[in-house]
Amino acid sequence: MFDLSSPVVMGILNVTPDSFYDGGRYTTETEILKRCETILSEGASIIDIGAYSSRPGAENINEDEELNRLVTALTCIRREFPDAIISVDTFRSGIVRSIVKDFGIQMINDISSGDMDAGMLETIAALQVPYIMMHIKGTPQTMQQQTNYENLIRDIIRYFAEKTERARQFGIHDIILDPGFGFGKTTEQNYHLLSNLDEFRVFELPLIVGISRKSMIYKILETGPENALAGTIAANTLALLKGADILRVHDVKEAMDAIKVLKAFKNS
Repeated sequence: MFDLSSPVVMGILNVTPDSFYDGGRYTTETEILKRCETILSEGASIIDIGAYSSRPGAENINEDEELNRLVTALTCIRREFPDAIISVDTFRSGIVRSIVKDFGIQMINDISSGDMDAGMLETIAALQVPYIMMHIKGTPQTMQQQTNYENLIRDIIRYFAEKTERARQFGIHDIILDPGFGFGKTTEQNYHLLSNLDEFRVFELPLIVGISRKSMIYKILETGPENALAGTIAANTLALLKGADILRVHDVKEAMDAIKVLKAFKNS
């Protein structure tokens, strides 16, 4: 679908009322289409649509509500942007079965790597769509009470070794790994993870990094997510230096600029 010889950007579209940064901004057809146009015009290769907020302590909405939000958004997006590469951020196999074929969804982004729905891996294998597997401890409702690790990097590597092996047993071949910044990790652990991101190259799989405007940035800046753009650019640049292949961001243009500058730096 796209060339990863150079890093690419995934633009975030949250059709939720309660996401930590942009909740409630994209609920009408006009707002959704304008956001997609911005994501694509600024250079993103992928639009990642989420209808279930996974911020710490978020409400656990039911599957029908998540599906209704997605169908509303995807109907107008596919009408206006039929060729866009779309990823759907969901951990529910029923959602995947409902939307992949009907809307030509090219990628599934699962925060739980199949742990929160026993039918997910079988569903992904049957549909043969690329699958983003993220590391998390617990659920969005409990994860920040589960930040104890024997050895953070080693534990996450073991987690991905087990998850990727199981996925391949099901017949899933196109796997992307997400170390899960902010999901069951303290601020200090997030930075330790960032500084050791290159350790995950051992899997020889693409790495996606989602740190855009997260608390690991705005807390050390003593501000909020709305004032964390400069910190996000810095953190994304560090992630690129450590081997990130895909940046999942709210601010596409700035991420694209970071990629261009880093490419010039490496080619100098």
